[in-house]
Amino acid sequence: MRALATRRLQLEPQRAVHAEQMFALLQDPALYRFENEAPRSVERLRERFARLESRASGDGCEAWLNWVVSLPRTGLIGFIQATVRRDGSAAVAYVFGSAYWGRGYAFEAVQAMLHELEDRWAVRHCRAVLKRDNARSVRLLTRLGFAQAPHDASTEDIEDGEVLMLRDIAASHPPDCR
Repeated sequence: MRALATRRLQLEPQRAVHAEQMFALLQDPALYRFENEAPRSVERLRERFARLESRASGDGCEAWLNWVVSLPRTGLIGFIQATVRRDGSAAVAYVFGSAYWGRGYAFEAVQAMLHELEDRWAVRHCRAVLKRDNARSVRLLTRLGFAQAPHDASTEDIEDGEVLMLRDIAASHPPDCR
């Protein structure tokens, strides 16, 4: 796993040392309108980040790719992540502090991750699960070339109120990609 850079952002592999700054960012109540809940302590978050530093599941069937996203002279503004499976698919997710919404940072960071997944990890298909009412995320993913899964798609891990969005990386580069 390597660091990535975009025109405006630095994406660094997430490590336990990022826990304190991420903990502060993750206390933003706006983040939890559609998602779970804030981490309970810096220590718990640090432990979680330390476990993720293995970059792989215990059985080795999944690669865990987690990056913190920083804006020069500002610091951490969010994170992006992908769980890469041996079949060439990946589950992707992201969280950005609400102070950074609407500025294109999430698009820029997730787009960089998608390129990395395709170029270095041979990922061909991505999936994202999100709350159906999270219009901001639906717009972001749509802009990145994701589409809502057909009704006959496997949705066994999708809860009520959630939607599955899919992207075939090789076939769907948004117009401003590459």
